[in-house]
Amino acid sequence: MANLTVTVDERLLKRARIKAIEQGTSVNRVVSEYLEAWAGGTAAQEALGGFVELAAASEASSGPEGRTWRRHDLYDRPGYLRDR
Repeated sequence: MANLTVTVDERLLKRARIKAIEQGTSVNRVVSEYLEAWAGGTAAQEALGGFVELAAASEASSGPEGRTWRRHDLYDRPGYLRDR
């Protein structure tokens, strides 16, 4: 992890430290989270965004009538082993 030097007004930094303590975090963590969001998010957020894009582009569906089965119908079919 890299270090970053930032010049901030002393009174602002003091207020930020107090607020961070009240919220159970640190100024460093708040700045890091802000930069993560501003710069494009985490790898997990990017992966989720990619998944959402793929899902939106998919032509898969449940058909014009939607889902026609109920959950319990799945267990009332021949060959299903009830006593496992």
